[in-house]
Amino acid sequence: MIKKTLAALLLGSVLSSGAALAADYVIDQEGQHAFVNFKISHLGYSWLYGTFKDFDGTFSYDAAQPEASKVNVTLRTASLDSNHAERDKHLRSADFLNTSKHPKATFASTRVVSTGEGTADITGDLTLNGVTKEVVINADFIGEGEDPWGGYRAGFEGKTTLQLADFGIKANLGPASESVELTLAVEGVRQ
Repeated sequence: MIKKTLAALLLGSVLSSGAALAADYVIDQEGQHAFVNFKISHLGYSWLYGTFKDFDGTFSYDAAQPEASKVNVTLRTASLDSNHAERDKHLRSADFLNTSKHPKATFASTRVVSTGEGTADITGDLTLNGVTKEVVINADFIGEGEDPWGGYRAGFEGKTTLQLADFGIKANLGPASESVELTLAVEGVRQ
């Protein structure tokens, strides 16, 4: 009887401490501690860099159980900025992102698989240009801890490569420009 009681107390302690470790975070885009950047070859001669300035999202994270993590992000496609107004207008057009018809892109994770110490593959559904496809983001844990304002934060960086044609983007700038690299750097504030 004593062994059963101790086992039950130990199991309850483990379960309750595990639940206490899981936390929900809001991505700190307001403080400009989060970025969604892109890089694409221009005709195979140079790199074009840009960013999306308006997005928000949440994630849940438990260092002891990274597989239980979840990520949700909504991005306003018209917030694209490549540091050139005429190019941005073209990238927002029906040739590329068609932002008037598809003003938002979303990502919702479906699975997280730990790939090593502080790394994981985050699989999820990306909806872009009206098309939903499964993508994998290779994520690195940057760090977590208390901030100077009495809050608690955690940060990650993730990278993925998208084939433009997979998302209905038919513009042909040559074979070197068929894919775009995305880098997501996020710092979340625990709720």
